[in-house]
Amino acid sequence: MFDRETIIAAKDVLDVCREAGLKIATAESCTGGLIAAALTSVPGSSDVVDRGFVTYSNEAKSQLLKVPAQDIEQFGAVSEAVARSMATGALERSLADIAVSVTGVAGPGGGSEEKPVGLVHFAVASASGGVLHAEMRYGDLGRDEIRAESVRTALGLLYTQLSGSSALA
Repeated sequence: MFDRETIIAAKDVLDVCREAGLKIATAESCTGGLIAAALTSVPGSSDVVDRGFVTYSNEAKSQLLKVPAQDIEQFGAVSEAVARSMATGALERSLADIAVSVTGVAGPGGGSEEKPVGLVHFAVASASGGVLHAEMRYGDLGRDEIRAESVRTALGLLYTQLSGSSALA
């Protein structure tokens, strides 16, 4: 289901979490659960993966993750503010120590000049209170490739944060 690079990245994240005794939650929009699927494709992942939220609609983001409707209205669902709220919401509504979120425009439609197809926002929230944000502009690679790249980016951000290579700000 996933390429070798993605499976290795997922295994690396799980190994770091396992060594530190940490649990993960995911909050996904444009990836539709693919980050959680990548993590759980690795045997033994149940001791690390707590849960995943697939919040494709704006209502689901607000209801399940408590993303403020005002943020969605003001900044749009594909924004730094919403990605940050999704990650912190997943952390607060789970038993996880770290949560990753993703929201973006996978296409082929739905893009605009301001928010083109391929724009994806990520956030990683930790129990220590910090939130790391990243914005990627993949371009119009096609829906499947944008989603696959988003999974790899999310796993990379988790690994970077878990291995202490990046301070949460």
